[in-house]
This record gives sequence, C-alpha cells and structure tokens, in this order.
Amino acid sequence: MSVHIGTSGWSYDHWQGVLYPAPTPVSRRLDYYLHQFRTVELNYSYYRWPNSTVFAGWQARLPEGFLMCAKAPRWLTHYGNLSKPERWIERIKDGWHALSDKRAVLLVQLSPRFTINYDRLAYFLQQMPPWIQTAVEFRHPSWHDDAIFSLLEQHQVAYCVMSGANLPCVLRATASFVYVRMHGPDTHYLYGGSYSDNDLRWWADRIREWQASGKDVYVYFNNDGGGNAVRNALTLRSFLA
Repeated sequence: MSVHIGTSGWSYDHWQGVLYPAPTPVSRRLDYYLHQFRTVELNYSYYRWPNSTVFAGWQARLPEGFLMCAKAPRWLTHYGNLSKPERWIERIKDGWHALSDKRAVLLVQLSPRFTINYDRLAYFLQQMPPWIQTAVEFRHPSWHDDAIFSLLEQHQVAYCVMSGANLPCVLRATASFVYVRMHGPDTHYLYGGSYSDNDLRWWADRIREWQASGKDVYVYFNNDGGGNAVRNALTLRSFLA
C-alpha cells in the first residue's frame, strides 16, 4: 500500500531559503517543490476553484506519478454548507477530468459553524460520482457520531484525520484510503509550531498500521510558518523510508 506525504500548498514567501532559494519568482516555486515531493494538497482551490484549463495545465506540467489533492470551494463547504451542491459538483468534475492521471483526493472541509446534518451530508455524498475519491474534514464536534462514520463507510469516503489545536484526533478509517491533515502541534493556535521527531515517529507507526490493514495513506502538513511543514514532511518521509 502506498504512502503520499506532502504539504498544503507550495507557494509561500516564508519558504524562501527553506524550499526554494531567495529570491525565487512565484512562477518557479512549483519547480522547486517538485524536486522534493511527489504529491501536494491544493489550498488555492478553496478560495477560487480553478477552471478546467488550469487543471489541464497542471496535468501537463506535473511529472508522471505525481498526485494532486484539492480542497473543495468555500462556496460549497462554508457559505452553502453543502446545500444545492449540483452546480459545484459539475465544476469539480470538469477540473478532475482535466487533471486526469494526476488527480488524487478531493478534500471537503466543513465550516466549524456547520453542525451535524445527516440528511444534507447524505444527499451530497449521493450526488458525488464514485470515481472522485473524497475525504471530509469535520470541524464541528457534533459530526463525530457513529451514524456519520457509517455513512462515510457506505460511500467509501474518508474521514479526515486531524492533528491540531482544539481539534479531535480520531484515528478512524472509513474508506480504502486514509487522509491526514497535520495542522501543527501548537496546543493554542492552529497551523503553529513544528512537530518533534518523537511526534513524527508516532505518526509513522500509525501510518504503518494503516498500511498493514491494506490502506493507502495521504498526509499533508499545513503548519507552513517558518517552513515547518516542509521540514516535518521530509522528516516523516525519512522515518518511513
């Protein structure tokens, strides 16, 4: 079973001197990222979902075997709270078709203000085509319910395992793959801090357990400050080598 480790995004000014030399033009940052990683989680898509031409451009630019995940648009997940999802699903399908063999997982991160709504989630998952691998990140604690986990299992949608301040770390696998987001070890602020080697060795053991149970695993570091995500991703990968 395969393990894919990368970061959430690839273009940050404060990664100059960490992932790419300073100064590096924004247009060249992806090239340096590709020297180190074989997967990425696209965060830009949350703010503005790219059109199919942009996805086709990435498909042509990314090397063979590279896998891109993408975060679903906020108009669907935060402003709409998954209501009337059909229009957005069509746009997602267009982009996913264009990305072709470079596509991996669609991340659907729900708003922390969106409380449990079984029927709405069920309808959304029914509308999603099964060829789009999907993971759902629940930010409100009310969603952590056995009925929700069973619903995800029924549709083979991954529960997003989270590590971060004030987020529950539930090691639940509901699909043929596991999706993990590392939001930083700081206990007070999301996206803050750098994971210790002991922390990362603990996560390496969990990844091996998921692998042993027949799961593919995707792990993305979102603690971008100071280049921590880059360093932590490379360290975790070395522990699994």
